[in-house]
Amino acid sequence: MANNLVNKTEKDFESIKHVDENGVEFWYARELMTMLEYSKWGNFVKVIEKAKESCKNSDINILDHFADVGKMVKAGVADKKIDDFKLTRYACYCAP
Repeated sequence: MANNLVNKTEKDFESIKHVDENGVEFWYARELMTMLEYSKWGNFVKVIEKAKESCKNSDINILDHFADVGKMVKAGVADKKIDDFKLTRYACYCAP
């Protein structure tokens, strides 16, 4: 049963992967947050900050793995800018 959960999680993780114009894989933090069943962005940002600190403590350049990005989303009749992060695979593994 645990093996099935791992397979499902890996499949879900790969299903939200994006690839940029240079062929670099990345994940949006808000999509990862939903997949991991976090209900509040503020709580997940705390997880991202801890992952950044872990990278820093390992002498890994944070900017190579965590990119601040904003996204426009529909909020009723208007568009609204929300914060998000582009995360490398390494950043995703550090975050949860």
